[in-house]
Amino acid sequence: MPSITLFQTPPPESFHSQIQQLVIDNLTAISAVALPASNALYPLYQYGVGFEVHQYLKAMDGSLGFPVEVVAALDDEDPSQLLGFALYLPLTGDPQACSLLYLAVKQSHRRQGIAKAMVQKMLSRYPHAELGCVVSQVACGQALGFQVLGTRGSQVLMNTRDHQSEGLKPVLDTDAIYRTVEVRQIHAYLLKQHGEKTMVNAEKQRDRHLDHLAREAQAFVKVHLGL
Repeated sequence: MPSITLFQTPPPESFHSQIQQLVIDNLTAISAVALPASNALYPLYQYGVGFEVHQYLKAMDGSLGFPVEVVAALDDEDPSQLLGFALYLPLTGDPQACSLLYLAVKQSHRRQGIAKAMVQKMLSRYPHAELGCVVSQVACGQALGFQVLGTRGSQVLMNTRDHQSEGLKPVLDTDAIYRTVEVRQIHAYLLKQHGEKTMVNAEKQRDRHLDHLAREAQAFVKVHLGL
């Protein structure tokens, strides 16, 4: 079993880059958009979500005025190698609560209990935890000890308890990321690479995809909770 390590201040730069790579490699599974790799906008969201995680990691120095914590699984044989991570935010106003934002494990080390061990480390500090995920990831959440409470947009809301915390979750302005020069440059590159028709279709496919995820989440929760 790898070493499960808690970081309350920015992790070493080598871990920082490995965390971002895990985000890029697992975008569909861990992001709210859950965009398939076949969509021409996929590289843009890889950058956007990766940059969001980068900002959260930087905020671990306290510069944004709210705490961010990371639990990492480190290879026992080579502790410089990160096998997985869980990034979460303690909630303001509830010392027992947190919101799990991102969790990923290297494909080569899945089904070894690493995700569960990282979540258990988080729950030892904040037993009242929440997360949001698409329907296809609900079973994973349940295996980690979360239960279905409701929906929010395209996501199913899950919690370790039968109710939400009244604590407040501090979040970044992620919309601002997609207005940056870097994102515009990526979009311009993709436009040149694929052509305007393909990019317009990709945007329409993304919007239909999000609408489908929202309907799927609502239908799933309705059946699951017997509403």
